[in-house]
Amino acid sequence: MRLADFILRDMETILGQWEAFAATLLPAAVDMKSLALRDHAQQILQAVAMDLSMTQTREAQIEKSLGCAPVLMGVSATAAQLHALLRARGGFDIKQLVAEYRALRASVLRLWMDECQPDPPHTDDVIRFNEAIDRALTESIGYFSSQVDQARNLFLGMLGHDMRSPLQTILMTAQHLTALNAGDQVSVAASRLIRSGARMQALLSDMLDFNRTRLGLRIGISPTDVDLAKLFIDELDQLRAAHPDRRVDLDRYRRLQRRLGRPPFATAARKPGVECNQIRSAGHNSKSSNDRQRANHPFRGQESGTGH
Repeated sequence: MRLADFILRDMETILGQWEAFAATLLPAAVDMKSLALRDHAQQILQAVAMDLSMTQTREAQIEKSLGCAPVLMGVSATAAQLHALLRARGGFDIKQLVAEYRALRASVLRLWMDECQPDPPHTDDVIRFNEAIDRALTESIGYFSSQVDQARNLFLGMLGHDMRSPLQTILMTAQHLTALNAGDQVSVAASRLIRSGARMQALLSDMLDFNRTRLGLRIGISPTDVDLAKLFIDELDQLRAAHPDRRVDLDRYRRLQRRLGRPPFATAARKPGVECNQIRSAGHNSKSSNDRQRANHPFRGQESGTGH
């Protein structure tokens, strides 16, 4: 008996084994009924049987092995893709998804070979069946991964938006403390809190912009000049506050300033805290080739500092 005929004839037996195995994929399958456990298994098997029933040239087989199989017109998603979508929404992980196909492959071939006895099975049917299962598995993995990525990006986007409100409250409280003039220590601590909060806001905006790219949207960029000295000083202030028992000095910035002969600036691609490695001198729109070479290798040399 040819494999395609066997699959269509013994569909219920195969589906029963699929269902029994899917029920072991815990915890996702713990409350699933028979219909949910079988999902699109019958449609996947019907597609496999249809593929096996069609004649196939050597060239077509090579094209399929390279992932260039013909696509059905007018079909928005295959049974394998829909199966992956529902499994992702049902809480299955990708290992469990792959395990379903592994079990399906083994059960179909085992049942069919037992049916073929004492005659040997058709080798070409085995090859084409494996090709069809591999294609369905590839479709499922691709769809499953895209669904998981989209859900993760939506979650991160919502988390970033929800974090803005408490962060804004922290910044407003710090600004209120600054306005109270409750002493130098309180003012310094409040100013540090404001700077740290502003940096956290920038990081949240960066995360949201990254998620926009993952969701197919664009990032608006406006290049602007940034004073590296101020950025370095703010960073040092945060490091000193986090490590009061350590001495933290800035040495390499002064070394860079000596090499350029004037204060360096960075051209930043709009988002505070995201700087490009483009150094230019204050008050000049152009650089000499020596300036560029020194800027590209600002830390080259034998000098050593006491801090980083």
